[in-house]
Amino acid sequence: MTQQQSAPTDITTLARDLLPEVHDPAKVVTGGAVLLVDTRTHEVVDTNPVGARMVGGLELPTSLGAWCAAAGLSVRDADISAERALAAAVDGSSGVAVLSARQNAPDDLWAVGVPLAGAPGTLANRALVVMLPGTGLQESHPPSEFDGLQRRAAVASHLSFTISDPSLPDDPLIWVNPAFCEVTGYTTDDVLGTNCRFLQGEGTDRQTVARIRAALDAGQAVGETLLNYRKDGTPFWNQVVVSPIHDDEGNVTHHVGIQTDVTERVHHDRRQALELDAANRQTESLRRLASITQALVDLFDEESGAAALPALVAPHYGSWCAVLLVDEHGAPRIVHGASRDPERADDIAVLERSHRWIRESPTVLRVLTTGTEEISEPFPVDIESLPARTGPEELDALRRLGLGSAMVVPLRGRAGDIGVLIVVSDDGDVATAFPSSDVHDIVALGARAGLALDNARLYRREQQTALTLQHSMLPEIVEAPGLDCAALYEPASAGADVGGDWYDVVPLPDGRVAISVGDVVGHDIRAAASMGQLRSVLRSEAWAGLSPSAVIAGVDDLVRSLQMADMTTCVFAIVDPPDDRGNRRITYTRAGHHAPLLIHSHHDVEKLDEALTTPIGAPLLTGEVPEASTVLHPGDSLVLFTDGLIERRDRPLRTQLENLLTCVEEVDPDLEAEASRDAIVEACADGTQEDDTCILVVRNIPVPSSGEADTEIVGPHENRTGSRRGSGQSCRAAHQD
Repeated sequence: MTQQQSAPTDITTLARDLLPEVHDPAKVVTGGAVLLVDTRTHEVVDTNPVGARMVGGLELPTSLGAWCAAAGLSVRDADISAERALAAAVDGSSGVAVLSARQNAPDDLWAVGVPLAGAPGTLANRALVVMLPGTGLQESHPPSEFDGLQRRAAVASHLSFTISDPSLPDDPLIWVNPAFCEVTGYTTDDVLGTNCRFLQGEGTDRQTVARIRAALDAGQAVGETLLNYRKDGTPFWNQVVVSPIHDDEGNVTHHVGIQTDVTERVHHDRRQALELDAANRQTESLRRLASITQALVDLFDEESGAAALPALVAPHYGSWCAVLLVDEHGAPRIVHGASRDPERADDIAVLERSHRWIRESPTVLRVLTTGTEEISEPFPVDIESLPARTGPEELDALRRLGLGSAMVVPLRGRAGDIGVLIVVSDDGDVATAFPSSDVHDIVALGARAGLALDNARLYRREQQTALTLQHSMLPEIVEAPGLDCAALYEPASAGADVGGDWYDVVPLPDGRVAISVGDVVGHDIRAAASMGQLRSVLRSEAWAGLSPSAVIAGVDDLVRSLQMADMTTCVFAIVDPPDDRGNRRITYTRAGHHAPLLIHSHHDVEKLDEALTTPIGAPLLTGEVPEASTVLHPGDSLVLFTDGLIERRDRPLRTQLENLLTCVEEVDPDLEAEASRDAIVEACADGTQEDDTCILVVRNIPVPSSGEADTEIVGPHENRTGSRRGSGQSCRAAHQD
């Protein structure tokens, strides 16, 4: 037997150059129709399943013209019939562009004739007509550079074709075309008479081979991609499509195989998959690092952050992990851990209680001492030395948690290492326990977590300093004759626990009493310091005997001249001594602040919403600071407050002010100042306090009736607590941290 003569050199070279344009060989090959045509009679003897579907079950053999008519074929851009065009392709081993008009069939087809010259028996008078769909070709060259039909025919002619005979033992090859020999490196003499499994090798997937064999045994067409090997041992990816050829009785007489070398495409796809996988892993890594860091930042607390970090790390790296924070002298201060296995919580608790295992670890000591980057590499755990530097309970817990490989990375703050992050795997193989991507992530986590925990530590120090400063500036309310006073300062529950809110009650030399509530914009030490300055200036101006409007005007002028503080709102009022009936005149000015509420003893509530001027530090809209006055009758209470009592982000301020008025109206006017304060705060509380709350309640103590003339006037708080701060009067201040 001899193989078919090679195609002209220019066509072969052209095909080799054009094959990269076949960007989807699977779609080209598996979607193509293959006809077996008698070259003497031009009858279609057999087809593959695609060809059978194109003619809707037309009985074979049939004439080429009948087959073309059933398939709805016509010639593209030519004034000849499809039958003549396909006959010419068969006789001349050429290609022709045709159109298919049948429903669900590709519009454009390229038909290529492949005579089976040199095939045994009746196959010598046969030719294959391969119709390839155009969806797999890329028209990247200008039409003037190559003739379209020639290019398409060249691509098809470069496909490898084989024919095997299943009637012979082991289904041997009986014919191959030159392209097969060119791709595989085997000669015709090497392959004819043998099964094509000689292309298989060590890397060939046996399951793929089994699927091909099962389909052929069932008489079905099959398409697969598998790793094959050339004669010189070079591997290549072979896309194989095998179709059965039947005789008149429907028996399979031959197998026609079409092979395509898709190595470049497979490698390209795999490179893309690897690159995509690497990009996805990097994205996931960055997302995980950002999520862990943000969780620590949101805590605002070093202790909580140290407890949260192991739980955030353990599900992703190693088998278990621990965090050690040290004080400024390097002594262990906080130890927290977490395991990927939730059933090991008791063992983690043992390690958190006893610090010897971590305190005497040589690696931990080196990291804390030197902070060298080299120690951030994973290492095998020195299990043999553990008994000498751990207690029995610790050692048992460590063994149950798993000891194989470990990493110790420093937690770095601004001024140095504040601790270490320890990640331990039960896998003793360092390379598998800590792949390079995990090592990079854990080192990055140490840097990010260290900075976040250091921020929390610094924040806590600043917070404590600010709170101490603010609380030292808030007064212990001194006694004011005839007045029952109760105040409350409560920091917001959210992150910033310090601000510029204040309250004050100052008995003046002339018998009057100055009261104020205010709020400096901001939540930091600056706001707290500004609050202290403003309260001192207000006291000084009031002590000089000035009116409320003069006090506010003087403070505003001083603030704007010396830039003492940012914008500030406040209510400042002067309460006069009582007249013969116990009534007290109140004169007040509001510098951009909410109106105080006056609870009358006869159950009415009045808003003191006059005398409004701009906040302290802002330019005046009018030439003078206004003031207004009202009367505080015996049993009446004055309520002054700051934003935190009413402001909520999800509700309008007007709605909250109306809600406060309703709550105050429900307060029993006979209550002492402290009870009234608590009732108002409780009624307004809804668990969503977003700003510092400051409230001051000043009650005009009722004068005893004549029948009670011999009864000593006592302060209301004495009846509740048994203590007394002055003769005949009471003042009460509550500070709640």
